[in-house]
Amino acid sequence: MARGFDKGVVNQVLQANDIVDVVSEHLSLSRKGREMVGLCPFHDDHRPSLYVNPTKQIFKCFACGAGGSIFTFIQMRENLTFGQALERLAQRAGIKIAPAKTPKDKHSQTPEGDPNSLAKVNAWAAEYFRKNLLDKPEGDYARDYIAQRKINPESIKKWQLGLAVDSADDLIRAAQSKRVPEKLRVQSGLVTGRGPGGLADKFVSRLIFPIMDVTARVIGFGGRTLDGADAKYVNSPTTVLFDKSNSLYGLHHARHQIVATGTAVVVEGYTDCIMAHQFGCSNVVASLGTSFTEGQARILRRYAKRIVMLFDSDAAGLEAANRALEICLAQRIDIKLASVPQGKDPCDFLLTAGKERFEQLIDNAVDVFQSKWDRLTSNFSADGTLVGNKAAVEEFLQTVATGTLAGRLSAIEKGLIVNRLSKIVGLSAKEINAELTRRIARAARAAAYNAQERDSSDIDWGRGFFAAAQSEILEVLLNQPGLFDKVRHRIDPEIFDVPILRQVAELLFETLAAETGVEIAAVLARAQSPQQAGAIVELAEAGEKKGNFQQRLRGALEAVERSQARKTKSEITTVQDKERLLRRLTEGALKDNPHSLGMT
Repeated sequence: MARGFDKGVVNQVLQANDIVDVVSEHLSLSRKGREMVGLCPFHDDHRPSLYVNPTKQIFKCFACGAGGSIFTFIQMRENLTFGQALERLAQRAGIKIAPAKTPKDKHSQTPEGDPNSLAKVNAWAAEYFRKNLLDKPEGDYARDYIAQRKINPESIKKWQLGLAVDSADDLIRAAQSKRVPEKLRVQSGLVTGRGPGGLADKFVSRLIFPIMDVTARVIGFGGRTLDGADAKYVNSPTTVLFDKSNSLYGLHHARHQIVATGTAVVVEGYTDCIMAHQFGCSNVVASLGTSFTEGQARILRRYAKRIVMLFDSDAAGLEAANRALEICLAQRIDIKLASVPQGKDPCDFLLTAGKERFEQLIDNAVDVFQSKWDRLTSNFSADGTLVGNKAAVEEFLQTVATGTLAGRLSAIEKGLIVNRLSKIVGLSAKEINAELTRRIARAARAAAYNAQERDSSDIDWGRGFFAAAQSEILEVLLNQPGLFDKVRHRIDPEIFDVPILRQVAELLFETLAAETGVEIAAVLARAQSPQQAGAIVELAEAGEKKGNFQQRLRGALEAVERSQARKTKSEITTVQDKERLLRRLTEGALKDNPHSLGMT
């Protein structure tokens, strides 16, 4: 198994975690033949390119090259070492193992802390906050607020609501009594610096909303003031676990219904999201009180076919929704906009109008282009100034350009929009089309530049006939491990001179020498880096497509042996040449000066 880890434990964790179930916790999968397919989370994927093979228990993205086992997926998805991924998957399956001893490894932790350790601290803090809320004297004022918002006891339990009491060091003292290291408290964002005097609790006199990732792991917290503090809501700072631009509140509860309906509804606030679920509208998530971001759009795109934005109907809410429309359009997401009546938020609307009216709002959501058109005509009527009209037209043109580049507008639709716009602004259709062409070209150049800037995951497979023969041997053995007996006495991993191929050869030969009936998952279980796992999967896929295993292996072995023979002959010749040269030099020196070598 992976070096330094018990073989039995690794196998037990592998067998207890089905790769389809694990990957489905992070993205939406649909069946395609014998495999499952979904949008790859490791690059900006616009069409499903990540395939999951339930038979082989592997995944592979045919766009960015990511691939491997469940361990590889969790390593890449959550930025973990192999040991941390093993522990994470063991916890998921209810298997108790000793924590991975990774701190001695200089690569085992990021500067911001170990994700597993921070998750445990967050889980402890969430439970501490929950007990505070349930405490009779301390939690009364928080429970009064919850009662005013009509959040029922079932929702309190489901969303694990809690309370940070009115004390600057309450959590600090509790953590000290439980021997939670100060370093972890700081790295998790639960405490913050208050000046030369020391540290203070991040959350004081606030209703606490634990924020969880899609696997229900506590990654951060949101806090709503209960004493009229200037900041109505505060979130955990950015940590190795939590980035509010790449997180969504309620996704762990909503993802199954989002997949089932194909629609994700996005609201702004925690209570909006909680109330929607309380009324049975369980495909709702919240944007953590921030403007909807590209990261949040990418996350939802893995689960939803369409997104409906349901922000507050005040000016700030409408502006936030308008920005979200642009983001989703650029991400090639089907996006619509719904709004609640003036003066209400979604939570209030649900309480006064009920579930049916709420669902009607969602069903009647306006398409992005219609929404932008309504905004344009409204601005023209309300503003009337040259500057105001120009800004409104430019905003609308940018939307049309983005939609055209994203493939959301047909030529006919674009022509109708241009003609309508021509009548309003007094420009010819030709002039408008020329401006659109310029904007589309700029957007295309920006998209191409961003694509070039992305990190490349390409593997250096080496060049030349010898490197190709090495790859052939590995491709065959990964598909036909029974042929290893034809290989083991003729070559060993040391002859592989391409670094990634030598790493794979060492893993593969070690596995085949120790086990019979080996499957690719067993080889992948030895890989401790995503690059190794990706190489194994890529070699196995390439070998499976080629087939003809015995003949290919015979030819590759002969090629390797010929290359090794030439190399050995060349080395012998080189040694002989050096000996002859040394002999001539020595003889010449003796003739010129017999005393030079101590001779008389």
